[in-house]
Amino acid sequence: MASTTHDRFDDIPDDLVRVGAHRAPVKRGRGWINFAWAALATGVLIVGGLYGLSRVNPAISFEIPVLGGDAAEPGTTSTPEPEATPLTDPALVDPALNLTISVFNASPTDDQEDAAAAQITQANWPQPAAAVASERDQELTVIYYNGAQFESIALGLAQLLGTDPANIANSDAYLGAPVTIVLGADYVPPAA
Repeated sequence: MASTTHDRFDDIPDDLVRVGAHRAPVKRGRGWINFAWAALATGVLIVGGLYGLSRVNPAISFEIPVLGGDAAEPGTTSTPEPEATPLTDPALVDPALNLTISVFNASPTDDQEDAAAAQITQANWPQPAAAVASERDQELTVIYYNGAQFESIALGLAQLLGTDPANIANSDAYLGAPVTIVLGADYVPPAA
């Protein structure tokens, strides 16, 4: 193997602070610093990429596991007992709330969403958006509201539809409308 000849630049004093373009001993611990910077950059790129994916496709979400606390469904706050009184007169709804209602049929029976939407409209509530849910095996009808200001409205709609008030939840699971009704197999439309 070829070797370099020894010259005056190979003899470096121990107290030398500045080193020019010639060979100098490698400082101890320098490899760990480079590794730490590379690990940090990798972590930032991974987190940024995952965040970008979650913004491009809302179906991709990364939930942070709950450490301790209650075991409630993520995105749902538990409502022990409704403290609001049911609002049964749609004319009393504050127009500033811009109330919209959605009805999803998650029961195995077809066209329940149309029957519930008609029942709600006939009671002078705003015309709800009605659709079939992606899963059709739900047993109980659940009413979700997004914010405490919609709780009394959800209670009034539960009373109108004959739904158990215990199946009302404050949740941000359905952001399309402040009040979302997910019909289950227990929903019985009124006789025509």
